[in-house]
Amino acid sequence: MDKKDFGKKLLPFVLSFAVIILDQVTKILIVKNIQYGTIGAQFFGDFLRIVHISNKGVAFSVGATWSQTIRQLLFSLLPLVVIGIVIAVYFRNDDFSALQRWAIAGIVGGGLGNLIDRWFRKEGVVDFIDVKFFGIFGLERWPTFNVADSAVVVCGLLLIISFAAALKEKK
Repeated sequence: MDKKDFGKKLLPFVLSFAVIILDQVTKILIVKNIQYGTIGAQFFGDFLRIVHISNKGVAFSVGATWSQTIRQLLFSLLPLVVIGIVIAVYFRNDDFSALQRWAIAGIVGGGLGNLIDRWFRKEGVVDFIDVKFFGIFGLERWPTFNVADSAVVVCGLLLIISFAAALKEKK
């Protein structure tokens, strides 16, 4: 791979670093300014709330009550291995579109943002965005999330859509 191709592949990781920085800065601000377990601000009535909670599990608090050893293995080491594999595939593959590369970089940034919390915050991952969900799927409120979670979900959806569009073009 020549320098130009390597540079094209490296550039999207600017998004990874931006997500990590934004994620960590917002979490620091939340921890510093909002007492744990309280609502710091509300917008549009109670549609959007900024709160301070933490999660030792993963999405929807799955695994939060599991032993520390199992959580560390499954939620800290395994994701790091997966991120490593994703990055290796990313650099070896020349077929990803620009959108797919940026989406993968956003997912990597979000994954690393939450891993930083798992490694350095004894209370777990800091979550603070709380959105009303109006009883859809039996949920009055969507599970509280953070910037890293948002990056993983949005970029993951973009990646899936781009793969689906690429498959449709090949038909």
